[in-house]
Amino acid sequence: QVQLVESGGGLAQPGGSLRLSCAASGFTFSNYAMSWARQAPGKGLEFVSGIYSDGRTTYYADSVKGRFTISRDNAKNTLYLQMNNLKPEDTAVYSCNARHPLVSAYNYWAQGTQVTVSS
Repeated sequence: QVQLVESGGGLAQPGGSLRLSCAASGFTFSNYAMSWARQAPGKGLEFVSGIYSDGRTTYYADSVKGRFTISRDNAKNTLYLQMNNLKPEDTAVYSCNARHPLVSAYNYWAQGTQVTVSS
């Protein structure tokens, strides 16, 4: 079965760093575009970053550009989000997503991991 297992969330101080990981199984990871989204309390789901299947084309929300870096290791079936210079407004539940570029039905979400930024 398809699984997306996140790790690396937790508590960080403002200005600190965290690295989120999303380990994939049950599908051909290298064929899928991957992304991160987040949802803060009282807010809707917000796109954070995306990366194409080949790992070369990336996209970032303006709110995280220059601070976050998305990457993937297709050999390890793992997606990463390096989060630097964290701000309190980054506090949210972060979820990774897998999307097949041609088959819209092949679209999977992880359950989410909490990131809290507070002094």
